[in-house]
This record gives sequence, C-alpha cells and structure tokens, in this order.
Amino acid sequence: MRVGVLTGGGDCPGLNAVIRGIVRKGVQEYGYEFVGFRDGWRGPLEGDTVRLDIPAVRGILPRGGTILGSSRTNPLKAENGIRRIKDNLTKLDVQALIAIGGEDTLGVAARLSDEYAVPCVGVPKTIDNDLSATDYTFGFDTAVNIATEAIDRLHTTAESHMRVLVVEVMGRHAGWIAIHSGLAGGANAILIPEQRFDVEQVCAWVTSRFRASYAPIVVVAEGAMPKDGDMVLKDGSLDSFGHVRLSGVGEWLAKEIERRTGKEARTTVLGHVQRGGTPSAFDRWLATRFGLHAIECVRDGDFGKMVALRATDIVRVPLAEATAKLKTVDPKLYEEVGVFFG
Repeated sequence: MRVGVLTGGGDCPGLNAVIRGIVRKGVQEYGYEFVGFRDGWRGPLEGDTVRLDIPAVRGILPRGGTILGSSRTNPLKAENGIRRIKDNLTKLDVQALIAIGGEDTLGVAARLSDEYAVPCVGVPKTIDNDLSATDYTFGFDTAVNIATEAIDRLHTTAESHMRVLVVEVMGRHAGWIAIHSGLAGGANAILIPEQRFDVEQVCAWVTSRFRASYAPIVVVAEGAMPKDGDMVLKDGSLDSFGHVRLSGVGEWLAKEIERRTGKEARTTVLGHVQRGGTPSAFDRWLATRFGLHAIECVRDGDFGKMVALRATDIVRVPLAEATAKLKTVDPKLYEEVGVFFG
C-alpha cells in the first residue's frame, strides 16, 4: 500500500514527530510506502510530492515546523478541486491519505471522506487546543511553555519600571493558551474570548496591583472582546477558509489602560514565536503516539476517523464529530482562576 501524508494550516511544534511515527511504523511493521504532499492541501491539488522513507524522517523528532511544508490552501474553493485531488491520488497510486491539521484541514478531510469516498485519516494539530474530540492537541503544551516563559521574563522588566505590561497570546476563538499560561505565569488579569471583558474592571485590577507596590501583567487572548464594542483587529482580511486574521486587542487595551489609569502601559505580542522552535517533551510524546495510531487506522481500513487523546488512551473518533464544534474554556474554570485577578 502507498499512503499519502500532508500537514495543513499553521505550523506547529510536533508535526515532524507525527510524520516520523507514521513512517517508522508503517515501513517497519506493515511494509507500506509513503508519499509526502508539500504545503498542505496544495500538494494533492497539484500533485506536488516528496519521498517519505525512514532516512527522510531520521533526526526530525526534535525539530519544529514541518519537513513537508504547510499552507492554508482550501481545495474546496479551488476550481475542480475534488476532482484534481482524486485524479492525482490515482496517478500516484496513493490508496490512503493521512491529514495532520486543525479544524480547517480536518474539515476538508471529513468532507473528502464522507462525501467523495477519499480514504482519509486525521491527526489533530493546533496550538489552540480547540478541537472538542480530543483532550489535548500536540503543539499546545509547547505554546503554553513559551508564553509562560515570556510572562516570567516580563515580570522583572515590569517591576523595574513599575509599568503595566499587556501580553497578547494566540488562540483564535478559544482561551486555552491565555488561561494556562496566564495562571502559570502569575498574571494579574487573564482575558479570553469566551468571556467579554469590562475595561473598567481590568483597570481596577491594575490599580489594585499598583497599590500593593507591584507592576501588573495582563494576559489577553487575540480573540478577546470588550463588553462594550466589537472585536479589535489590525487587519480585517480573510484567509481561504474565511477566517479573519486576529491581532490588535493587546495594543488597544494597553492604550485604554494608560488613558484611564494614567499608568504607563506597554504591549508584547508573542505571535508566531509560540508556534516555532523545539517541541516540548509532552508534545513529542503525544505527536508520536498519534502517528503510530494513525497508521494503525490505515492498516485497519478505518477511514473517516481522527485519532484523539482521552485521558491517557488514544481513541478513534469520526472526523465529522471532531470538527463539528470548537472546544472552549468552561466558565467555571475561568471563575476558578479569577481569585488571582487584581
């Protein structure tokens, strides 16, 4: 059997570990051949491939990014996209496709599998940790560690100048990175998309912190919105899946805090640094296990499924279920960490 592998959407620490797990087990135990598709769904659309064998995946476990490249190409919007993918898979004698990605990449895989009989298996990848069918996605732990380290460092410079520091983190419409890194980093306020924030309340928390002779750190998720107003954006353009490019709320909030409290405020936007670099030990472990179980799905002919982490077990769930809704922060969890605000 010849199996295709692609990585779509944003890059993410642990992608190479998944590829390595798939290829090592597939070659050594099942005698499969592998074809890597370049740059996400663009690869099968255009028939752009790279050979994947054991020498090709040697040494890539600790590497960030993806050796296959990635993109946000949406084949469902390309002219004759489905037909081109099916024709290229036939020409290349690819009998199964493993798609590694987040909501958008796996949403395409779900439709290809359910509506067009393309044999697909999904692997959940996103630093946002917002796929509801799995307890964790790989990449999330690394992103949280990077954000936490940044917050730790910012505490010292904030204290030196006694100024407010607003830290904007990724996460799109889910506040998992913000709430995990904010709590771990000792932030004095954490603002997430699931709970609209009151700017006056944030300013009250900031003022309270200064009264205690400490400089406040405010962690805000890029998708967080003020109670009175709309989402703050630098750029309203859309990607090929119709998603707006988020960022800008941190800078806006810092200006509001400075204007309302009279205290100097600065913004740090962590941005893509959260997605780059060496994956954490947990992400290497999880990504490798996902790869091993994904190739087992192929062996069993269990297509239209995504591998998922439930407690410590790797299970299989329908791709359609995995992409049906976002996993967002429970209000009870947000209330729980609120004791540290201010």
